[in-house]
Amino acid sequence: MQDRLIRIEPLTPQAFAPFGQVIQTEGARHYPINAGMTERYHDLARVELGGVHPRPLISIFRGQPYALPLDLGLVERHPLGSQAFYPLSDNPWLVIVAEDEAGTPARLRAFRPAPGQGVNIAMNTWHGVLTPLERESAFLVVDRGGEGDNLEEYRFELPWRIEG
Repeated sequence: MQDRLIRIEPLTPQAFAPFGQVIQTEGARHYPINAGMTERYHDLARVELGGVHPRPLISIFRGQPYALPLDLGLVERHPLGSQAFYPLSDNPWLVIVAEDEAGTPARLRAFRPAPGQGVNIAMNTWHGVLTPLERESAFLVVDRGGEGDNLEEYRFELPWRIEG
């Protein structure tokens, strides 16, 4: 299992850039609105919608917790749209992503977001399923609805082990 080991990294905008954007207020463009009573953190992620008659969806996902070490046997991607996840609590969670190599996931990475960080996974990017740690957690999710098959799954012959 040693050669199929993934070490968890902290989530930074630079490290995550090949896979999408980190959603966070730190370093974001912002300005006051509502007569100065609200601060707007503007344009935090690029929502991508492709295919026939696309439309954005806003959902809440409630995920059951995983334990570490985690044996990862499946990743997925959405060829017709990006998928954003923003936690509705400070509970710990992981973001698992992979590069594409001739249609298969390669060079997997696992990131641990800090409290207040979410991600927008770019269209057609391999990623793990929603992975809360320690306790059930809810996430605001923005992704694509519309015609067409927007889900592709890949099952590994041998699982990858994710450790902290």
